[in-house]
Amino acid sequence: MASTGLQLLGLVLSLLGWAGGAVVCAAPLWRVTAFIGNSLLRAQVVWEGLWMSCIVQSTGEIQCKAYDSVLALPGDMQAARVLSMLALLLCALALALGVLGAKCTRCLGRPSLKARVGQVSGGLFLLAGFLYLIPICWTAHAVVRDFYDPRVADPHKRELGPALFLGWGASALLLIGGALLAVGSSPPGAISSPTFSGGGGGGRGQASPNKPTDGGGQVKGSERGEVGGVPAPSPGPIGDSSLCWFSFQP
Repeated sequence: MASTGLQLLGLVLSLLGWAGGAVVCAAPLWRVTAFIGNSLLRAQVVWEGLWMSCIVQSTGEIQCKAYDSVLALPGDMQAARVLSMLALLLCALALALGVLGAKCTRCLGRPSLKARVGQVSGGLFLLAGFLYLIPICWTAHAVVRDFYDPRVADPHKRELGPALFLGWGASALLLIGGALLAVGSSPPGAISSPTFSGGGGGGRGQASPNKPTDGGGQVKGSERGEVGGVPAPSPGPIGDSSLCWFSFQP
């Protein structure tokens, strides 16, 4: 039951991370205008994302425009597009495999196969979290580098947008969820069963050396549990409890 709970928790966290990553990929809030010096017009705020840029007027009007050319974009933004879309596709595949490999579903018959599918799903979520994390950290590094670069003019300086912080949170959810899903999908170990064996290395019918026997080497009736010549009922399939012990074999 504990492993099933870990699986469900991992799936929920990964699903939240996937949804957050999709919002980050679409939101034009990766870079925002930095208000430094007196050269910037505070009547306008510029937002920049992976697919479009927006200008927010002081009146609240927002004008967005998609980028005219993909090749004219900086290298970090082009790489961020590719990695973000790849992470989204991996999350979709990992979610489908996670549902198939969940222990609370009956999509696959064999438990060992379900465990493997669940572990693959957790690994894909982990990979998607790293793929989300790379463009987020890369863009944040470029923004901070340009902000402190004296050769970059003040109107071209940007600050970290809200989408970057949301991207860090989405990556963390994917990493944690993928790890929990992989751990919860581990195949169950061999269940140890109790075994009973006779004492002294002998079988059930062997007589103990310190038991009195009759002339033929057999245990006397009084020692075998005979009362008045009538054999006593057998103690059960495990034999005499005084000659057995309880052990676990891994």
